[in-house]
Amino acid sequence: MDIDPSTTKYLVHARISAEGIVEKPDVVGAIFGQTEGLLGDELDLRDLQKSGRIGRIEVEIASNRGKAEGKVYIPSSLDQVETAILASALETIDRVGPCRAKIIVDKIEDVRVSKRNKIVDRAKALLNDMIRDSRVSGVDLTESVRQSVQVEEIVHYGKERLPAGPNIENSDAIIVVEGRSDVLNLLKHGIKNAIAVEGTSVPKTIAELGKDKVVTAFVDGDRGGELILRELLQVTEIDFIARAPKGQEVEELTQKAIMKCLRNKIPAEQFMEMYNIQVAKPAEEKPEPGQPAKAIVAEPRVQVATEPVEPVPKPEARREERRPYVEPVKKLSPDQEKGRDMLAELSASSKARLLADDGSVIEEVAVKDLANKLKDSQGKISSIVFDGVVTQRILDIAADRKITRVIGAKLGNIAKQPTGVEIWTRDDLT
Repeated sequence: MDIDPSTTKYLVHARISAEGIVEKPDVVGAIFGQTEGLLGDELDLRDLQKSGRIGRIEVEIASNRGKAEGKVYIPSSLDQVETAILASALETIDRVGPCRAKIIVDKIEDVRVSKRNKIVDRAKALLNDMIRDSRVSGVDLTESVRQSVQVEEIVHYGKERLPAGPNIENSDAIIVVEGRSDVLNLLKHGIKNAIAVEGTSVPKTIAELGKDKVVTAFVDGDRGGELILRELLQVTEIDFIARAPKGQEVEELTQKAIMKCLRNKIPAEQFMEMYNIQVAKPAEEKPEPGQPAKAIVAEPRVQVATEPVEPVPKPEARREERRPYVEPVKKLSPDQEKGRDMLAELSASSKARLLADDGSVIEEVAVKDLANKLKDSQGKISSIVFDGVVTQRILDIAADRKITRVIGAKLGNIAKQPTGVEIWTRDDLT
């Protein structure tokens, strides 16, 4: 149906039914003929159509089984009252040609309202497209700038020119990751003290950094991450270990996942004990006759214990076993006995207790949260008893907080023992 938009304010919708076969010209003729003189000269349909105040009458009609049904549309630029009068006049038509007929007006549509609704709907669609395009381009722009800054922030550190964050030199603690993409992802989330090993062969630069800095190994949660972790453990001093969730890589982690992994890091000694990983100690070889004595350090190896193997004693050892051996009885002080008993209570619990001067328990926390708790605690702590490995970091914090005694399951790699901090382990108390 074609409607002239320049003459249309309202559109009359009507239904027609005739008891016989009629066609479009018959319906239009009946409308003009049977309304002529009915509404006066001012609302005469022919005059209104000539002046353009009534548009072309459209009829859609079809015949079926001797009857005809269809729709009639009359566009109007009259006002509401005149259009309503004209529409009601259509219902007075009772014949179309020789056939009885009936016309019923369904509604008078305000074409301007329909147009406004279409305008609003289309405007919404256009606005949504514009916002979406702006958001995408804005994200692309932000991401582009961020990535360019990240690339500029990456430095090449050491003789091997390893990818690293800009704070790797000045930071007291570093994070060792697998590759350049891992360093980029950490930079993206504000972590600027990461350095990549770039392969399974750990560079000497990483080993040198491990001597002076607190090192956290942050590796992927796959087989490759495990291999690099074992290599790191045998060539440098690793203080803490963090791993990505199983099957995920550091380079694809979100900021929340990265922070969670780093918060849940555990001391390297505790990790090795949990997974029964042993690092072989360096060995010395005797010099050949005539050669000066020189200590030859064997390449350390990572060994994973499987089933315990009973060593076969040499004949001399068998003779030694026949001799009765009486182990000397160690005399413990009351404080040592109390520490021994408390350490036994905490065995296999991964818990730590903070003690006051009188030996009372101030607070009990998880071992993984011990370092942060010691830093944040406001009270006076005299001693620490915990089911874990005594590390350099714990001792340094204890010295800063003027904690006089640290009691742990075993002693880790300690480069420098702070003065004023007494260390007891399970071996010292048995």
